[in-house]
Amino acid sequence: MIGEGDRVLLVGEGREFFTRAGPGKLSTDKGQIELAGLVGTEPGTIITTHTGARFVVRIPRPTDFFVYGKRSGAPMLPKDIGLVIAYTGMNRNDDVLDAGTGSGVAAIYFGGIAAHVKTYEIRPEFSALALKNIKEAKLENVEAVAGDVLTAEGIYDVIHLDMQIAADHVYFAHDHLRAGGYLACYTPFLEQMGIVVDAAQARFPEVHTHELIEREMTRSKRGTRPSTSVSHSGYITIARK
Repeated sequence: MIGEGDRVLLVGEGREFFTRAGPGKLSTDKGQIELAGLVGTEPGTIITTHTGARFVVRIPRPTDFFVYGKRSGAPMLPKDIGLVIAYTGMNRNDDVLDAGTGSGVAAIYFGGIAAHVKTYEIRPEFSALALKNIKEAKLENVEAVAGDVLTAEGIYDVIHLDMQIAADHVYFAHDHLRAGGYLACYTPFLEQMGIVVDAAQARFPEVHTHELIEREMTRSKRGTRPSTSVSHSGYITIARK
């Protein structure tokens, strides 16, 4: 059930609106919606504007926070986050350390899977914004810390770094991983990827790097083919202790 203050996604009439249940009105080109009427509803409820336009109520998922959540910079793409989850085997028993929180998008994805996520962001204003997004995602198992990840304590199953990574960060991760745990490093440039790989190979017995490429399929009356636009975003290095 949706409570007052909860984030909701309204979908219909070729539109989507990321809004909040509670007092006030949402004005759209399809008419006004009384936001108080969202309180107490369930996902799938139909809400009607004063002009009769119909919208379906959805509870936002991590994909929606990627699109609509407030941003402090460019977040990791869902396809890249998915590769981290898949190649580390992240699951409900895991303690995850994340660094380079940014807007908190990756931490939100991880929080829906892992037992606990602790995410570090060295810029306090970015960490504060991420914390707002995490709270709106209603994830009590995600802790946002404004500080340097090198000050983190504890032992983790997965460590994920999306930041300016130096060899010291890789060595730190090795020291704070359980045996069999994984380090995942996102790097946008080959030069930084080389720093990560060299440092990881000095400490970890298993190191693999993957280029992150995505190509959408298009379908028309003429036929189906891959899009001519190729989305390259960076590299993920996976190291296992």
